[in-house]
Amino acid sequence: MALFTDGPVSLIDDLTAQDSQLLDVASTEGIDVSRKLALAQDDLGVELLVLLNKLRFADQTFWLTTAPNLDSVVVTPALKFWHTYLSLEMVYRDAYNSQLNDRYAGKRDQFHEMAEWAREKLIQIGIGIATRPVPIASSPVVTAIPGGLADGTYYVTMAWVNACGEEGASAVPAMITIAAGTLQVQAGPPPENATAWNAYVGNDPAAMILQNPAPLGPGDLWQQPAELVTAGRAPGTGQDPTYLKPIPRMIQRG
Repeated sequence: MALFTDGPVSLIDDLTAQDSQLLDVASTEGIDVSRKLALAQDDLGVELLVLLNKLRFADQTFWLTTAPNLDSVVVTPALKFWHTYLSLEMVYRDAYNSQLNDRYAGKRDQFHEMAEWAREKLIQIGIGIATRPVPIASSPVVTAIPGGLADGTYYVTMAWVNACGEEGASAVPAMITIAAGTLQVQAGPPPENATAWNAYVGNDPAAMILQNPAPLGPGDLWQQPAELVTAGRAPGTGQDPTYLKPIPRMIQRG
């Protein structure tokens, strides 16, 4: 699972899976769906900070080692649903405001209720927290060097690993064409909590496989041997939450 701060929580495909008419409506009404996704994520960020601060007030010892910030929030299914439904609500709110069409109002209200349902489930189940969050990696620097790798086009990605062996989300793949040589992979500066990294290589961006037998140090280079590993672990989408923290329901005195 990705971190909330890794990038978009939901994509347009997630929205169209919930509403097959979305793209037609957006095209007809001139609505930028990508912009609505970004705005919904901004709104969720504010909401999450409010919920995290409730945890801080309810359990002071909980925050002795973990500060209430978005960097440690993991995108769980409930959070993803919340973002998806809120984005759809925003699209249909704009569509209704443009045409005052009751059909759009119905969709707006429907997705508002679904967003509230997802928010409530997140509160009940808990916010996913990673105690040693590892952010998504930047694309590695890949260069051609002398070697015996088979000629062809290769796709390369990497992911950072923390001291607990938890791997963050993998980078956008880099592409390189090799002729009479091999490839060398260099990671960028390590983010906080990262102690090592893994290299994934394949002939197809959908079929990259872990190549290094053990995690590489932050300053290490990966030089691809002549034999490409073609079976094994594929790059992941990020670390699982260390735990889920339900939001207490309380009335503050004062």
